[in-house]
Amino acid sequence: MDSIIQGKAYVLGKNIDTDQIIPAEHLVYSLSDPEEVKLYGKYALSGVPVAEAGLPEGNTPFVADSSFESEYVIIIAGPNFGCGSSREHAPFALQVAGVKAIVAESYARIFYRNCVDGGFVIPYETSEQLNKSVLTGDELKIDVQNNTITNLTQNITYTLSPLGDVLEIVKAGGIFAYARQENLMA
Repeated sequence: MDSIIQGKAYVLGKNIDTDQIIPAEHLVYSLSDPEEVKLYGKYALSGVPVAEAGLPEGNTPFVADSSFESEYVIIIAGPNFGCGSSREHAPFALQVAGVKAIVAESYARIFYRNCVDGGFVIPYETSEQLNKSVLTGDELKIDVQNNTITNLTQNITYTLSPLGDVLEIVKAGGIFAYARQENLMA
């Protein structure tokens, strides 16, 4: 995992639930078939109603119609990101779509744990309401080691809450990979 994550932002509002992240009708694809796995990326965030997305243009799709991966690598969201059901497919779908990090005011506990336990994406928290100042398409740079996010488009830097041991678990590829790496299990 790189110590710098840089790319375009996709901005969402508050209370984005797991059915908005990956709608239930798209939970039918095989997790072991590479061609079907790509569909999780294609349909990531396809359940977010335009009115709730908090996007200035109001109709910016997360993944273009002809693609399986998003041009946006950092999600900026309000509080309670990942609420709803406990589906592990939600952070997986975001990872398949190319998301490297999510920066939110807060997370639903099970979604946060699924991000970390599966080693899918880095779930950063911030006390700032970044979804009020960052715009979809802004170029962002996260300094993973120093817990900062810089909006390169607007030339503003914000502090992120430290990840602690979470970073090492995500870097390892999930809780089981981390446990093997640290000789905590065979």
